[in-house]
Amino acid sequence: MSNSRSDLSDRKTIESPVSTVAAGPAGRSRGRWLGLAALTLSFLVVGLDSNILITALPTLSTKLQASTSQLQWITTAYNLVWAGLLLPMGTLGDKFGRRKTLLAGLALFGAASIIASQVDTAGELIAMRALMGAGAAVIMPMGMAILPVLFPIDADRRRAVTVTTVGAVVALPAGPLLAGWILQHFSWGWVFLINAPVVALTLIGVWAFVPESRNPADPRLDWQGAILSGAGIVAVTYAIIEQPADGWHARVLTALIGGLILVCAFLIRQRRTASPLIDLRLFGNRLFTWGTIAFAVISFAMSGVLFLLTPFLQIVQGSDAQGTGLRLLPMIGAMLAGAGMGETFGTKIGVRYVIPASMLIGGGGLLVLAQAHVGSGYGIVALGLSVFGLGLGLGLPLAADTVLGTLSEHQAGMGNALSRTLQSIGVVLGTAILGSVLNGVYRSRLGDTLTGLPSGASTAVRDNIAGAHAVAADLPTRLGATLIHTADSAYAHGMTHAIFTCFAVLIAGAILTLLFLPGRLTSPAETERD
Repeated sequence: MSNSRSDLSDRKTIESPVSTVAAGPAGRSRGRWLGLAALTLSFLVVGLDSNILITALPTLSTKLQASTSQLQWITTAYNLVWAGLLLPMGTLGDKFGRRKTLLAGLALFGAASIIASQVDTAGELIAMRALMGAGAAVIMPMGMAILPVLFPIDADRRRAVTVTTVGAVVALPAGPLLAGWILQHFSWGWVFLINAPVVALTLIGVWAFVPESRNPADPRLDWQGAILSGAGIVAVTYAIIEQPADGWHARVLTALIGGLILVCAFLIRQRRTASPLIDLRLFGNRLFTWGTIAFAVISFAMSGVLFLLTPFLQIVQGSDAQGTGLRLLPMIGAMLAGAGMGETFGTKIGVRYVIPASMLIGGGGLLVLAQAHVGSGYGIVALGLSVFGLGLGLGLPLAADTVLGTLSEHQAGMGNALSRTLQSIGVVLGTAILGSVLNGVYRSRLGDTLTGLPSGASTAVRDNIAGAHAVAADLPTRLGATLIHTADSAYAHGMTHAIFTCFAVLIAGAILTLLFLPGRLTSPAETERD
């Protein structure tokens, strides 16, 4: 009887049924799985673009003459806008139609990708990455909200969620590998242009096989809350990125304090408004809260380490772009292996122990990576990446699935958007905080090397390791070799400090989740009672 009511509810919410989906059991089954393929493809392209620039950053530094701060913003702008818009975009789709909103997000993402491939300056690329992040902010929550419409039966829905989660997770480390291959065979603009045919195929799939649906309650969008949350996240992250370069300048302090005030104001508003973007009562459920925190911490570690490691492989150790991507394969393979074991261990041992264990394993990989230096070979990096990737793969999908398991049907869209928002903030802060630690140590280690260099050359060396190598190429052989050795050593020291910072975050996350994460799954009914 409950399934019948669910089917009737789905028919009421579907505004424009697609003939393939509605044409009998066989056609309906085939159509919904083709619809899932389109949604998975959209998640895949979003995941790829979250990290695809990791391998390309040294190339962009040279081609666009981008500083370290600009490189951070090229990476951060995408994730920052994504995090800031996830919550309001979820409500927007509920109001105007999820399929229609998803198609608009895909179109925006594809158009911004094409324009990004043609820009000439770092500032223009940052702007296009922000627009791509806005498109991604539509794609992810809309895709998750559509899944229950396509798969009203629990078993099918769980299978569909697994497919999309694995696709998104595998895409994250695969981005640098794809970028490396592209940069080896094509110009840097193809890193973005390759999105166009994938988005076009996804648009066709969504248009043909995904039915329209919306929330019949016609929820009101809390514009004031959306502005407060987005502005607060932007301000805090800006302060984190700029502090190593400018110190505790008044501008940095103003951004940090102002951002924290805006975030606090947003949370206060969510408790008082009749139509909040997020239901803060969800945090009364420890499984949701600590599962989300684990999701964010593991994402912090992954994004930050990839940001640190690829310039080390490509510039310090001298790999080309494709070789750098290939050197990340141990991490991708280990993540797939970990993801395959996560569900089994989570069921048999319990998420309370498996998720903290995954962070400890990832931390062990970081300790291995911290041993890498200018003269070390690739072996130590490969070993560290393998252990680190195993921990990530074991914990990341399990944390995401654990959170989803706590949500009732009417909470799924908003709860998933909230969890994904905090995960996105973890990605942003991973790049910002670890990049800032690296930048601070790198500059302090340069010492007297900059003495005697023209001001422009000195600035280029201080900006990033790619600038140091470019300046060294124009110096006499002995001076150039000295500069390269000093800059490479400074980068390696900075990377080690940042890796230990990341290690501390993972260990703290492991201890806290072990203490506070419940040992069993909580049902949606229990979540609502909490």
